[in-house]
This record gives sequence, structure tokens and C-alpha cells, in this order.
Amino acid sequence: MTRLSRPARVLLLGPPGSGKGTQTERLLKRFAIPGISSGDILRRHIRDGTEIGVLASSITSQGKLLPDNLMTKVVASELGRRRWLSPSMSWLLDGFPRTEAQANMLDAKELEPAHAGLNFVVELKVPEDVMVERIANRLVHVPSGRVYNLTYNPPKVPGHDDITGEPLTRRPDDDPEVFRKRIKEYRASTEPLLEYYSKTTTNVLWSVAGETSDAIFERLETEVVRRFGEKVDHEGAGAADVRSKAAGAAN
Repeated sequence: MTRLSRPARVLLLGPPGSGKGTQTERLLKRFAIPGISSGDILRRHIRDGTEIGVLASSITSQGKLLPDNLMTKVVASELGRRRWLSPSMSWLLDGFPRTEAQANMLDAKELEPAHAGLNFVVELKVPEDVMVERIANRLVHVPSGRVYNLTYNPPKVPGHDDITGEPLTRRPDDDPEVFRKRIKEYRASTEPLLEYYSKTTTNVLWSVAGETSDAIFERLETEVVRRFGEKVDHEGAGAADVRSKAAGAAN
């Protein structure tokens, strides 16, 4: 685990099945920065049966995206609750904002007043046939949000969660027909968003392509270090140097 030498406020963008959750988890562990997944927040609301959760469930089961004002309200309240709206804080957003309108709302009402604008927007590019295969093999433990894949991350006991032993299910919006509709809507809503970030802030938008999570993360990790650096200790040695010296001493 390595800390960054400069604050990184990161947004991960990618279609359903592109591996946003996997890349988020790896970044959080690698660089010790906290993160918010809009999907996790919504699943928590759905699990708890809140007003937002009931509305979100009815919308996503039809393969539609949530209204901009609703999503912005949900994520902004989470940022405020965690007290992350500060120029000195690093954090990562997974899956939000997804539209230009959401980005404008988030910037104008939350990030710009706090001088905590996004400084790294990552677009994940994965072939559609790869995403379809991932979705077709995906199972979920709804209460916790834990996700399994029958190909590369199967449950220890078929059809059951590793931790609780409870049954796994498929998300209603993982149906192939619904999924393809989600992909189409995602692309239509995201193109203006990518254009927004390419124009509003210099060099903030960066794209990475690959067919596997490992290949994508290797490139992503390198770019994060290039932009934000690794934290240097009081003796002036980087974290990588410290690990190297420790390994040499053990040999």
C-alpha cells in the first residue's frame, strides 16, 4: 500500500461490466485513498427499503438510468457526510457523474465551492463482447453487494455467498436484453460527459483500454503514479525504494 504525494480526486467511468468495481478496489488498496461507489450507495438504499431505494429499483429493473438530480443528491450527501469536500483530500468516485448535467450539478454546488474539483477522470474501454460475457456469468449477494463471476471469481459453494452461505441471485438488469439497452443508454449519456471533461479542465481526461482487469490496472497504476507521485518518507526515499532496501537486507 502506497500513499500519494499530491491529492487525487478521481472519477472512474465505464459501461456496465467494464470492471469499475474491480479497478476501484485495487486503487483503494494500492494507494490508500477512500472511495464512493454510486452503485454501492444505491444498493444500500434498495436493501434498506428507503424511498430512494424503492424508486431506484423500479427504474433500474427496466434498464434505465436514474434521473440526474436524484443521483447528484445521493452522492453529494455522501461526500458531505464523510467530510471529503476539501482541497487536501484524496478520494475516488466510481460511476458518478455519468452525464454532463450531473457533472455540472456536482461541480457548481459541491466541488467548486470547496475548491475540490476532480483532477483525474478515467474512461475504461472494454470490448462489448467481453462485457456481455462477464454479465452473463455474474451472480450477486444482494444484502452485501458482493459480486461473483462463474468464470474467474466463482463462489466456493455453487450458488451461495462465501461469507453468509445465503443464496446468490442475478440482478434484474443483468438480463442480456436489458443489459444491451443499458449499454446503449450509457454511451448516449456519457459522450457529452467526456466532451465536458475534455474541455473544462486541461489534461484531466484519460482513457485506458484492455480486455482483462489486470492489463487495465497495470496501465492505470502507472498513470496515477505519474500524475500524483508516491509519498516520500522523511529521509527522502520513495516507498518503492524502501521496499527494495528491505528486500535486499533480508537476502
